[in-house]
Amino acid sequence: MKPPSTQWREQIAPDEASHEARIATVIAGLQAAKSARFGKGRALHRKQLLAAAGTLDVLDGLPEHARHGLFATPGRRRALVRLSNGGPDLAANRIPDIRGLALKVLDVSGEAALGGTTDHQDFLMINQDRAPGTSSHEFIDFLEAATKSQLTGILHLFRAHGIAGGFARVRTLGAMLNKKFNGFAAERFNTVTPLCCGPYAVRVRLTPTGNPPPAARSKDIAEDMRERLALGPLTWNLELQFFVDEATTPIEDAAVAWPDQETPIVTVARLTLPQQGVDAVAAEADTARFDPWGGLAAHRPLGEIMRARKVAYRASQLGRGAA
Repeated sequence: MKPPSTQWREQIAPDEASHEARIATVIAGLQAAKSARFGKGRALHRKQLLAAAGTLDVLDGLPEHARHGLFATPGRRRALVRLSNGGPDLAANRIPDIRGLALKVLDVSGEAALGGTTDHQDFLMINQDRAPGTSSHEFIDFLEAATKSQLTGILHLFRAHGIAGGFARVRTLGAMLNKKFNGFAAERFNTVTPLCCGPYAVRVRLTPTGNPPPAARSKDIAEDMRERLALGPLTWNLELQFFVDEATTPIEDAAVAWPDQETPIVTVARLTLPQQGVDAVAAEADTARFDPWGGLAAHRPLGEIMRARKVAYRASQLGRGAA
């Protein structure tokens, strides 16, 4: 296994500013179209499945390369979790989708990634170990086409990438959407794009600890979590997967999964959702801003996709009056 390295580098394209302006326009257009149909809401991850309150316990005795920012000092902090479907529609939960887990850690204090100070740290994760594309350019092109309909989105892939390239992208997207999902209590979630841990670069993951509670009777993924939390607490390990070199753990290519066997992985904290009814914090989570840039400067997001998300999330927040 290779050691963690601080020799990561970001690459900023000359046209990035104009591309980011286009991102804001596309996201605003998508959100307006979907809000006209479904009511005010997020551009993506619109459907909140469930929200829960919990705690994050930062562990003691961490190695030096992990003791930065949120993880510099052991202790317990409050946490808010929002579970969602990834799409822009309020679709039935049985429809294939990428599932999201957004974690907001509270009782934080420090310099913020966006300037000033912050009182929280957000980590936004999905049930995948990589993104569907290398950069935001391809995603935004597809999203713009798919705003009209799913069919126009698929046709765009073939027009932009040819027959072979189109089929390859359809297969990749289909595999991600149809990936077997055993429920939020039993799956690992990943930021899939990197952020800082002090001078290091990491991807952040949540991995269930031990065996989850017995499977609930409901096959609906939201009801499954509702019933599990009525039975007892759920816990996950919060892990940092460290950058080692550009070939193994690329900063700018989010379509590459970082391999477990070649990268240092450190469990830095434990997330606990105690036994609870989940309606108490539903409104708080639905109106809250969960943002990959919402947190400490010590955990500043890295790479082109993360910089694109800064613009996209801002546009979405403005579109639903949450800015």
